[in-house]
Amino acid sequence: MQRPGSSRAPGPPAFVSIILPVHNAEEWLDECLKSVLQQDFEGSMELSVFDDASKDKSMSIIGRWKEKLEGAGIPVVIGGHDSPSPRGVGYSKNQAVAQSSGSYLCFLDSDDVMMPQRVRLQHQAAQGHPTSIIGCQVRRDPPDSTARYTRWINQLAPDQLLTQVFTSHGPTVVMPTWFCARAWFYHVGLFDEGGQGVPEDLLFFYEHLRKGGGVMRVDQSLLLYRYHPRAATHSVLQTTIWTHRVRFLEEQALPQWATFTIWNAGKQGRRLYRSLTAASRHKVVAFCDVDENKMKKGFYCHEDAQERPKPRVPILHFRAARPPFVICVKLDLTGGEFEDNLRSLSLCEGRDFLHFS
Repeated sequence: MQRPGSSRAPGPPAFVSIILPVHNAEEWLDECLKSVLQQDFEGSMELSVFDDASKDKSMSIIGRWKEKLEGAGIPVVIGGHDSPSPRGVGYSKNQAVAQSSGSYLCFLDSDDVMMPQRVRLQHQAAQGHPTSIIGCQVRRDPPDSTARYTRWINQLAPDQLLTQVFTSHGPTVVMPTWFCARAWFYHVGLFDEGGQGVPEDLLFFYEHLRKGGGVMRVDQSLLLYRYHPRAATHSVLQTTIWTHRVRFLEEQALPQWATFTIWNAGKQGRRLYRSLTAASRHKVVAFCDVDENKMKKGFYCHEDAQERPKPRVPILHFRAARPPFVICVKLDLTGGEFEDNLRSLSLCEGRDFLHFS
């Protein structure tokens, strides 16, 4: 049941709407909402909150902060429902956007904390890039919770924000840092509302790229990005993400190549091969690796293939392989060193390989 009073109060539209979905967030809301109050953005700003059937004290905390925020000139629009079960992050974000009025949307998770300059700096970047998603660097809490992933978020080079969109890490700018024009958001479409277990941010990001959207990052740490067991991201199965990634790879990258080599003859490389459609598997001319043990057999046989005879794909030393490559090797940082090694061997140009690690 939708709660009454979710319509927005009359008044001029804001420049920026902070989009805040909430579900049982009482533990973090005070810090989160304080960070909204502390923004140094000088334009008009509003907070749009949508509560997804919280059963804790989230709504009373929001009500208390509404008075503080509006006293500081930040209108607060509150919507929500009190159904027995939540309808999911995608639905909540869509509803928060729908009830807001800003020309720009600044997405915020209820367990995160913005630095005071976040809205100002991302708004500056977005003004010159109306079809881009603008992200930022983050500081993780606890600091050592996802060290490798945090380095990846913060250290991708500008070109890698587009070239590493196929990796297991997901969007190259993480969802709680997103800032974009309202018009572009609606051009891309709404978040998937499938609920728990749906990677709504990844699906939106892929659709954004399909429609020619850009990706930018403000290279300052503008968000305290929390990691904890109750985070919604933990409800998404890795197998679900894998399936979406493979389909996006086949849709966006593989049609450009007549043939390609999978770099990694081990578990991940073989898994990718088996996950491809038959048409894409036929394009795989070889696996390549640096591990002599993986090369001893000389080929990989896909035992579950329907074709007869069953396909046998050669396994080569990487120096004998030829581009283009789909690289299924885990990277310590952002892949720059790995790419430099490829170029130093004169094997390929940057456009001839992509990372699927």
